[in-house]
Amino acid sequence: MKKIFIFFFPLVLLIACNKDLVEHPKSIAAETFYNTPSEVEAGLNAIYVPLKNAMGTFYISLEQISAEYNYGRGSQESLNTYSGLDNTNISRVGSFWQSFYQAILNANICIQKIPLGKKLTDADKAKYIGEARFLRGLIYFNMARNWGGVILRTEANMDSINLKRSSAGDTYAFALADLKYAEQNLPDNPRLIGAPCKLAAKSVLAELYLCLQQWQNARDEANAVIQSNKYSLVKVTTASDFNKIYGPDVVTTSEEIFYLKFSRQGSNYGFPFVMFVHAPGDGHFGPGGYYAVYSSTTNPVIQNWDNNDLRKQYNWYPRNIGLGPNNLLNAKYSDLVASNPSNAGNDYPWYKYSDVLLMYAEAESRVNGGPDASAMEALNQVHRRAYGYDPMQISPVDFLVSNYDAQSFLDLVIQERNYETCFESKRWLDLKRLGIAKQVILSVKGITVADKFLLWPIPVVEMAYNKALDPVKDQNPGY
Repeated sequence: MKKIFIFFFPLVLLIACNKDLVEHPKSIAAETFYNTPSEVEAGLNAIYVPLKNAMGTFYISLEQISAEYNYGRGSQESLNTYSGLDNTNISRVGSFWQSFYQAILNANICIQKIPLGKKLTDADKAKYIGEARFLRGLIYFNMARNWGGVILRTEANMDSINLKRSSAGDTYAFALADLKYAEQNLPDNPRLIGAPCKLAAKSVLAELYLCLQQWQNARDEANAVIQSNKYSLVKVTTASDFNKIYGPDVVTTSEEIFYLKFSRQGSNYGFPFVMFVHAPGDGHFGPGGYYAVYSSTTNPVIQNWDNNDLRKQYNWYPRNIGLGPNNLLNAKYSDLVASNPSNAGNDYPWYKYSDVLLMYAEAESRVNGGPDASAMEALNQVHRRAYGYDPMQISPVDFLVSNYDAQSFLDLVIQERNYETCFESKRWLDLKRLGIAKQVILSVKGITVADKFLLWPIPVVEMAYNKALDPVKDQNPGY
């Protein structure tokens, strides 16, 4: 019988109020593991390591540079043309693919082995499998948005190399099934900070349903999160108060739903993306930075963004990086205490409460053919906080339902989401989901987006070793 070995690399997760290392490098045979809660949780923790490797570096910068308000520098300057990926960035995309599938493999082993656990209750098994399927579903959802259809590797076929590429529709359906299982079986509270709970699954489902244009389902999932009263927006009164949400010393907040957790403790456990957005001596990241992603005061998005919006004040600071006097760098993730480029303490905010409020606002309006009071209130809560007002109280910056129809309200929500999720790798995905990516880039930057730029290429290594793939038919157009 073929033995499967699981390699557990150091993983940073949070226990109580500390960012502690809970795993050390080791390998064990899966056949003799997954019998106790501690063994299973070690296996679950191993899913996060390659997931964080994929999401923590070039992934965010590639998504961000694609947004209409950003530009790439250095090895990512070619992205500014929107003509497709060059060989360097094709290689980077391939590394994301490999890391995602390593995480999927670790999830598949958990899903396969947990039901056999000898010292696990049925309730234990359900919640642990729920976590593994949440992560697998989230990854496949993310892959579908970037590659279209992918290879669906599961606990039933994980020993097979030669597997056909599934359609985008089938990939979304598979992710949906995983997330629905997670929604039913995850606990109400996560097993530790950084792990998912039932409401995290509902939050991801809300966005997945938006992608599928199942508006009522999206509305219902987002509304369930809102009505749970478990989350609330962190109040701010000044721009610097946003450090209470994104700062490197934050353990968790009232609006955190599902974040990838990073830590300064030890080497290479931090959030390496911070290195990509700052410049040496700029006062935001101790080790310096590559300033690979930047914007400009002349960009229409920046020009039209109200200067009184505290999010604008918090996110952007001027820095001449040798490309002119109007350059801006982004300060959402800053850490002056970090001692090396790989240990910034900031977390990646994959899903937070403001996301859910804005998803609800969009879905509720789509269901009703236009905004109602509840859709507008959800939007206004986010908007009020952006200007330093109490999110739950009527304010002078409130929008009025009577001033908006279905399209103008959708435009307002999408604009608010752009400001709220600045540098959270969501804008480009939103533009593609809405079918307006080409239109927006042409309008803002005067560039025609090539069709091939809309999807990443299936990596060469997959094409070379997976004999079930046709190198022409199964590759994304243009590659």
